[in-house]
Amino acid sequence: MKNKKFNLSFILPIFFAFIFLFFITLPVFSLDINYSEEIKEIQKQIEDQQTYLLELEKQREVYEKNIAIKRNEAFSLKNEISLLNNQISQREIEIMEKEAEINTVNLLIKNIQLKILQKKEEINALEENLSSVLRKIHQAGQKNYLEIIFLNDSISQVLVDLRFLSSLQGDLAYFLKKYDLIKEGLEIQEKDLRIQLQKSINLQEELKNKKSKIESEKFVQENLLNQTRGAEWKFQSLLAEVVGEKQAIENEIIELESTVRKKIAQEKEEKIDLMEKEGIIVFSWPVPFNGITSQFHDPDYPYRNWIGEHSGLDLRAAQGTAIRAAASGYIARAKHAGLGYSYIMIIHNDSFSTLYGHVSKILVEEGEYVKRGTIIGRSGGLPGTTGAGSFSTGPHLHFEVRLNGLPVNPEDYLL
Repeated sequence: MKNKKFNLSFILPIFFAFIFLFFITLPVFSLDINYSEEIKEIQKQIEDQQTYLLELEKQREVYEKNIAIKRNEAFSLKNEISLLNNQISQREIEIMEKEAEINTVNLLIKNIQLKILQKKEEINALEENLSSVLRKIHQAGQKNYLEIIFLNDSISQVLVDLRFLSSLQGDLAYFLKKYDLIKEGLEIQEKDLRIQLQKSINLQEELKNKKSKIESEKFVQENLLNQTRGAEWKFQSLLAEVVGEKQAIENEIIELESTVRKKIAQEKEEKIDLMEKEGIIVFSWPVPFNGITSQFHDPDYPYRNWIGEHSGLDLRAAQGTAIRAAASGYIARAKHAGLGYSYIMIIHNDSFSTLYGHVSKILVEEGEYVKRGTIIGRSGGLPGTTGAGSFSTGPHLHFEVRLNGLPVNPEDYLL
């Protein structure tokens, strides 16, 4: 009986039809219809936001120049009001900039999310196509190897049929490589998404701080107008009062630093052992962190022209928030000043001390030893309330770290 010859003329048209159907179902064609236009539109919105940011930057620079000029002019009520107006306008521009940055980041997030969906659909479609190729290889392999070996008349026909299988396997390798590239692209997009989400969180916090600053500046302006009623002599009188209060506090702190340390040196050895070890101290946050409204030596501190550089951090805290000792030490001062500036001072070792200002309620006594985290008082700062003093900008805690009696940046020592 004659061997039947395997008929390639029958299977090759089926093979080419399969390859044609495979290519026309690749994800790129359908995905362009679903996502490309939307991604393109989002990109245009991002570019519009960037143009808007450049315009805002130019406006902000104008106010910055005006502020620099006003700071060099004679210190008067008129100039101070003008300075505050420019600072408030600058802050409003900064808020708009920050909002535009947030909008841009949100658009970027949306864009990345669309690209991630696109990549995932590409992967799903490619997985389906790969499965189909594998099934074809399996089917062709099971049938063709037997037919190639037993049913063909010549070795040349065997080679033709083997090349057919090899072609399918080559296609498989190509699509597997493409699958790996798409997966790698997806991982990059997901990493970018995490970065942009964190950036959005940071920008929201910065916006919150900008809004707190403008509230402080508006309060100072309103308070200044209310107290002076536009009279220069009243402004000069108020200025003298604020400067006098600040200087008296500073003199008192310097004297306390010396006096209390001498007293501690005379204490019994067991009491000295309670102190923080000599050298650098890592301080804890005295109130739960909710933002900083004025930095150390903040150039935009509203009272900078009045009392000089800001000597600590203004920590956002609601009126009456618990204040905790930033490290262990002795209470050097617990000053109740009525409606004046009330504060608590702790000596930690021969080098470091901390100060807590605008205190509405004091819960410790001078000479008392406190451990890190002990509640020592309640925050204040609301103008016209107990402990706020003459130069408060609203509810907050003024926190200082002093090294050998001199204020240093608390952020360098806070954990």
